Amino acid sequence: MKLTYAIKFVADMDKAIAFHRDTLGLPPGMLSPWWSEFETGGTKLALHPASAAHPAGSVQLGYGVDDVDGFYAAREAAGITFTEALAMLHGSKIGTFLDSEGAECKIS
Repeated sequence: MKLTYAIKFVADMDKAIAFHRDTLGLPPGMLSPWWSEFETGGTKLALHPASAAHPAGSVQLGYGVDDVDGFYAAREAAGITFTEALAMLHGSKIGTFLDSEGAECKIS
């Protein structure tokens, strides 16, 4: 398993892009009003508009595994709470689970 991305939910995408690109100097990848990415080494930083479910300033972590179906089956049996079953999204099979603090995490 590896940490593949961190999503930062933002109130102002343009301001957040400018900060991460121009102030911090992170190299941008895809930039849009709905999803923007920055290269940080092995893990991508993604920006996404905030919502009632994901307020500005909150973060969601995304993990990658070689066998997402096996992870889902084994972790579910181990007691990890999945809030969304595995489903295809943007060309990847992704599931949502809660960490020990109740924060949503993605697995793909």
